[in-house]
Amino acid sequence: MDLGLKGKTVIVTGGSGGIGRGLLMEFAREGCNVVNASRDMKIGAEIEADAKAQGLAGTIVSIKTDITDRKNVDALVAATHERFGLVDVLVNNAGGVAAQSPFEQLSEETRKWELALNVDGVVNCCQAVAEDMLSRAKGSIVNVGSNSSLLGEAAQQVVHYGATKGFVNSFSKALAYEWGPKGVRVNNIAPGWIVPYKNEDVGPGSFWNRLVVDNRGKPEQMQEALDAGHLQNMANLPIRRLGRPEDIAYLALFLASDVSSYITGQLISVSGGVYMP
Repeated sequence: MDLGLKGKTVIVTGGSGGIGRGLLMEFAREGCNVVNASRDMKIGAEIEADAKAQGLAGTIVSIKTDITDRKNVDALVAATHERFGLVDVLVNNAGGVAAQSPFEQLSEETRKWELALNVDGVVNCCQAVAEDMLSRAKGSIVNVGSNSSLLGEAAQQVVHYGATKGFVNSFSKALAYEWGPKGVRVNNIAPGWIVPYKNEDVGPGSFWNRLVVDNRGKPEQMQEALDAGHLQNMANLPIRRLGRPEDIAYLALFLASDVSSYITGQLISVSGGVYMP
């Protein structure tokens, strides 16, 4: 199916992570002009080179961005205008856990870091593209949340992170209701465990390399553990395979396109069935 995304201008935040890389590559595969808003320009350059080597129909350009700073986000949008024109699609993918700990040990530093990234970052980016979308009465925003906002067990040791993603859930629904009559759709994807193909695919500052590898091993080790039947949290999963970055990207493509033009305000978990509302 042709999703009609060729030539669309797309901003994806947090492209240096596993999910971010998948989003960038799949939007470029569809022929989009894709802006990677990320702090990690080294990984960004590697992704750009990979897209060119694969001969993807679209273009990926990395722009160093701190989404917690509204002026920095405005500069991102201005640079996007200069390169590609007005923004058609925004994917708010950047987010993360500052540190894992029991809630009673949550530090002020962790709390503020997670609020700035997971809450303020999403708000900043949505406001920054508002004029592009509302002035033309068209546009799609896809917010990436987390199963940690939906399942108590998924938020163990990261209670505050789960709560900030709960904000994203409520924010997405409220904004979808307000902007729907103005031609702009807002939807929300809640990923479960999404595993990159190799550690080198993601930056050193990513959630994966900071907090996951030491506890669960490298992607190859996780696949081996799954095959052996003892990968943590996978024993009762209805779809018993590792979630991969393209699993999130495929849904984001659908929600970004006019093929889903009658869908807004929805939250969809992509997690192999671990969450079923």
